[in-house]
Amino acid sequence: MSTNTNQIILNIRFKIKPGKKESFRDSLFSMINNFRNEPTFVNAIVSDDLDNPNDLVIYEIWQGTRENWIQEELPKPYRSEYEGALSSLIEDRIISWLEPVGEWGSKLTSTTR
Repeated sequence: MSTNTNQIILNIRFKIKPGKKESFRDSLFSMINNFRNEPTFVNAIVSDDLDNPNDLVIYEIWQGTRENWIQEELPKPYRSEYEGALSSLIEDRIISWLEPVGEWGSKLTSTTR
């Protein structure tokens, strides 16, 4: 049972084409710089996968619901530009929509335990 309906987390794993990691990272960081000032944005963490050198993972926390995010954030012009560049940079993208139910060590989510 969920204890939090006010935040949504996107956990996205990118499988990057060989030799394209730096170009992809530049494109991703540019997009993050665009959305970091959105009113519903909370936090983003970008990580390299130590066991899979062509994989990169982003973990984003947003205020609202998945439906709100899809309606309000997905149509932003900077996202369509970013999406257009992805086919030349990545082989696959795996998106997980998460809802926080517990947090320890920080106060990034509004979840209490």
